[in-house]
Amino acid sequence: MIKGLTRAGLGQTPPLPEFVSLASRYGFGAVDAGGSELEAWIDAAGTEGVRQVLKEQDVIIGSIGLSPEWRQSEEVFRAGLPRLVKDAEAAAKLGVTRCCTYVLPSTDYPSAHFMAVATRRMRTCAEMLGAYGIRLGLEFVGPHHLRTRWKHPFIWTPEETLDWIDAIGCSNVGLLYDAYHWYTTGGTIDDIRKLRADQIVHVHINDAKDVPVSEVLDNDRVYPGEGVIDLAAFLQGLQEIGYRGVVAQEILTPQPPAEPAEELLARSREGFVKVWRCS
Repeated sequence: MIKGLTRAGLGQTPPLPEFVSLASRYGFGAVDAGGSELEAWIDAAGTEGVRQVLKEQDVIIGSIGLSPEWRQSEEVFRAGLPRLVKDAEAAAKLGVTRCCTYVLPSTDYPSAHFMAVATRRMRTCAEMLGAYGIRLGLEFVGPHHLRTRWKHPFIWTPEETLDWIDAIGCSNVGLLYDAYHWYTTGGTIDDIRKLRADQIVHVHINDAKDVPVSEVLDNDRVYPGEGVIDLAAFLQGLQEIGYRGVVAQEILTPQPPAEPAEELLARSREGFVKVWRCS
């Protein structure tokens, strides 16, 4: 597996080329990025120039985010599709094969209608991404307070998400498996062992404070090894099923950290050392 980073939890990070260099310096082999960031970098340095930097730093782009806003109106969703094409084009030039989005566990829209609409929209995005050799990862979201944040319940377990993926019906769709959501949905290592590696598109790692699981807040996470999640078991399960992709740190906090990015990167590196038991 590849140790990776998102920008979440790292405070004021520099532009993407410098962020890649920092990640490499602190022992990370992947960073997640926005498609528009990749496009801007390619425009500035050329495709071969960007590829050369990534090769020299021994860093890959782990995933891009899904740019169309699929949770709102049809007009808003369709307005984002041209951006998705540009993102996919830029990502494909750099060999990026992952694009991810999160699935909130409740919605203000009636659940059945929202499911029908969201299924069609996800299928549209998956088909567009598939034309560029990119997989789409859907992240189930577990914290209890978000299950009732909006009027109607929606998907919030890996089993439900896998059923939804079957309904979407595109072979390039799978799970974004996040340690925080694994923990808040009562996940065990045996739950991971039931999966196939090809069902997982991308992985996030983070830790939780020592409070009752029902009180764990989505935006109050801590660094790996600083909380109560059994991350060694989480990673062991992924290793056992043959997952060899990126495991990217994602630390959501109420306020952005005030420490310098390099200090937080060093803290992140130490956190990985605490929990990483896989080669």
